[in-house]
Amino acid sequence: MKAMILAAGLGKRMRPLTDHCPKPLLTVAGKPLIVHHLERLKRVGIDQVVINVSYRGEQIIEALGDGHAHGVQIQWSREATPLETGGGIRQALPLLGENPFLLINGDVWCDHLPDAKALAKEDLAHLVLVDNPGHHLDGDFALRDGRVHQGPPPFLTFAGISLIRPALVANHPAGAFALAPLLKHAIDSQRVSGEYTAQHWVDVGTPERLAELDTHLQDRRGVR
Repeated sequence: MKAMILAAGLGKRMRPLTDHCPKPLLTVAGKPLIVHHLERLKRVGIDQVVINVSYRGEQIIEALGDGHAHGVQIQWSREATPLETGGGIRQALPLLGENPFLLINGDVWCDHLPDAKALAKEDLAHLVLVDNPGHHLDGDFALRDGRVHQGPPPFLTFAGISLIRPALVANHPAGAFALAPLLKHAIDSQRVSGEYTAQHWVDVGTPERLAELDTHLQDRRGVR
């Protein structure tokens, strides 16, 4: 299985830290956030990684190269302007191939990754869900008996980590578009499964949360 890391965002919420540095290269526990992702992927046996870049993308490419230093092989999907989540995945499909892939938002931290076998043959996606953080108390989706629903509550928060079949976006016209509407349509069609994890998760979306994650990782032995 290949993995795709979404790293093309502008990082507006992280300003002023991202005024001169793309968000994936912001340091946490002594190394860029995106390097933590690469190391975790390698540990679970995934060494083929596609990364989309746009804002200050050349800085990211220069920092990571072909991925050899981190034990993985990186292919780059360059976006002249950000294509949003759905459009970014759609453009990268030739690199990802026809098989399901692991999708990770570049600006999250999580100690958990789903097993490739969690995505059933008839499903288009499998989502990892977590407890609602203080900045997102309403949550996103309901999880019942391993299936994801848009309601009724209680809701959990989508962790930004999922298993995706290319068919979820393959038929959408190329260009910038959001993934969420396609995902919600698949949920309503009962083609999305999910799992809950209580392992440590952070949406590293603000300088304050980046600092909190850095402190957390520095305080515990063996930074992952």
